[in-house]
Amino acid sequence: MKAVLQRVSSASVTVDGSVVSSIGLGLVILVGVAQGDTEQDACYLASKVAEMRIFADEAGKMNKSVKDVLGSILLISQFTLIADWRKGRRPGFTQAALPHEGERLYKHFAHELSKQGIPVQLGIFGAHMQVVLVNDGPVTLVLENQFASQTTMPA
Repeated sequence: MKAVLQRVSSASVTVDGSVVSSIGLGLVILVGVAQGDTEQDACYLASKVAEMRIFADEAGKMNKSVKDVLGSILLISQFTLIADWRKGRRPGFTQAALPHEGERLYKHFAHELSKQGIPVQLGIFGAHMQVVLVNDGPVTLVLENQFASQTTMPA
């Protein structure tokens, strides 16, 4: 799995002209599921996200987690994060999980985040979405687990 975290002061996702989810202070997370990813990967990533200290404390230092600031998460599925762009000009998506497995692990990831006590809003899996956000900082992090260790750069 690969996740892009963006610290936001607000964000929303629109599908077919209707806002389907929105949050105030928190994180927008774009998540891609690769072939071979497991529920264990989703649990690991959820625990890392929940405890990641990327919000400012009273002294302006990044010492607080999304849980600490009572923030929310807007979770968006994005299989294009799993793209292989190393050959040619068109990215390949053969390493992305099949849609049914990708959706299952995306929802499992959301459930694990919710179990941490964080309110989670979702995009619509597989839909064409417009995501609007106000990146706070900006603070953007990329978290990877199994997918990163399975791929190697060409010599």
